[in-house]
Parts: sequence; structure tokens; C-alpha cells
Amino acid sequence: MRIFAVGATGFVGRTLVPMLAEAGHEVTVLVRKATPFAPHPRIQAMPGDPMAPGPWQAAAASHDAVVNLAGAPIATRWDSATKERIRLSRVRTTEMVVEALRTASSPKAFICANAVGYFGDQGDTPLGDDAPAGTGFLAEVAQAWQEAALSAQACGHRVIIPRFGVVLGPGGGALGAMLPVFRLGLGGRIGSGRQWFPWIHIEDVAHGIRFVLEHDALSGPINFVAPETVTNAEFTRALAAALGRPAVIPVPAWVLRLVLGEAASMLLMSQRCEPRRLKEAGFEFTFPDLASALRHAVRTP
Repeated sequence: MRIFAVGATGFVGRTLVPMLAEAGHEVTVLVRKATPFAPHPRIQAMPGDPMAPGPWQAAAASHDAVVNLAGAPIATRWDSATKERIRLSRVRTTEMVVEALRTASSPKAFICANAVGYFGDQGDTPLGDDAPAGTGFLAEVAQAWQEAALSAQACGHRVIIPRFGVVLGPGGGALGAMLPVFRLGLGGRIGSGRQWFPWIHIEDVAHGIRFVLEHDALSGPINFVAPETVTNAEFTRALAAALGRPAVIPVPAWVLRLVLGEAASMLLMSQRCEPRRLKEAGFEFTFPDLASALRHAVRTP
């Protein structure tokens, strides 16, 4: 399969692209700067801006599948300019990909990343793949992002929306910010610690994307979260245990709001997500439990 990847030079893409190439797929990666990938006969880079029209769109339309992972980081204090950058980097890029797919001569598979932020704060309610959208900034962005991607269905394309939980893996991601604090023994639960914390190991993200690409019956929203559901307090205890350190210093909600403002909501919301469609389709997780995922993820790459 020939796959065109957008936004794939980030944390997830650096694992996904080489894995797809090793599985025998040919991958073209859209890049703004030098490619971060080691030379590989089945990986090539194409320069271009995914938020603007360009020759890359014709190239994308000529491939068998397109994977869109683009999105500006959200782990920062939000002001109006930052919120617009977060929204545009997801929605505008997706619109540009869909514009490219409208010119395709045959149906394609279009995988457009999304996030469990779609659900907003849902408390203790179990959330399957078809659970309703929530409220708040991240939920609104995720809804607009999804709607832009699903518009490609009108052209006959198969659209898959993987909703990522917190992605854990060595060398970056959410743990990149957590590990220095926890290695000093200064980590602890966030807020009450009772909020549900949906997570997934980066290898399961990569293998999951390959799985849905190769299973034509799958389409629409799919929760990319591990089968073991944990609270924030359980997650922080497990991370501390993986490092052999204590986790006794909680971060009160008011401190988070003081430091991050509105962005504190992403750490305090509760989402008890379940990977129902992945499990029903027969996907096997490499890291189904948090303890094994963290033991692997805290390794120095």
C-alpha cells in the first residue's frame, strides 16, 4: 500500500512511519523541514505546507491511503491566539487533505487523528466509540476536526477517526514532561485524582493505525485507548512504581488553574473511554496493562 502521511514528523509519526515501512508499505511524508527519519528505501519526504494548497495535494491523491496526524501542541497556557493555532492546525489541515481527496480518481482510506478530548468531562460514564460529544474548547475543536474529516465520505472515501488517549512511550509525548518531576520523587495525583485517565502505548497506536488501514470494514470514530481503565491517582502511583520513586505530592486543582488557566481543564476532566470497536475487530494490544506499558515507556531511548 502507498501511504501519504501528514503531520508525521511528531511523536506518533516517528514510530508509525518506520513501522509501516518495515511492514512493506511505501510511505511519503509531507515535511516542512528536513525529515527526521533514517534513510529507508520505502520512506520518502516531500516538502510542503499542509495548511496551504500545493503540489503535495496531487501527490496525496495518488496514494492508496492518507494518514493525517497534524496538530499544534495543546499542553500550554491558552490565550486567544494559541486556541486559534490549535484549532487551525487541525481543522485547516484536514480541510486541505479533503480538498486533495476530492480530486482522487479512486476511493482511498483516510485516517484522520482525533482525541478523547472530543468527549469533554464525562465523569464516571463509560464511553464507547459512539458516545456523544462533550462541551468545552477541546471538545469543540475535536468535533470540528472530525466533521472536516468525515466530509471526505461524500467522495466515496473510507474515513477512520482514531481518538487518541494520552500516548505513552519513550522519548517524548506526555511522559516527556512528567518524567523529570517523577524521577525527583516530586510527582503525585492531579486534583482529586479520581478523574479517569485514558491512555495508550505508542506502539499500540502505530499498530492500531496499521490494523485499521488493512481492515477495510472499519470506518468512523474508533477509541484508541488501552483496555485497562485507570484514574489519575492510579496512573501516578503506577508511574512512580515504574521509576522506583514515591508519588506523594499532589497538585491541587487551583494551582493548575493558576498556572495553566483554561488549559488546566485537559488535566482535570474525566473520560472513562473503552476501546470497544478495536477489541470487537480482533485487535491485540501489545501493552494492554498500565504497568507493562510504563515499564517500557520510561526506558531511556
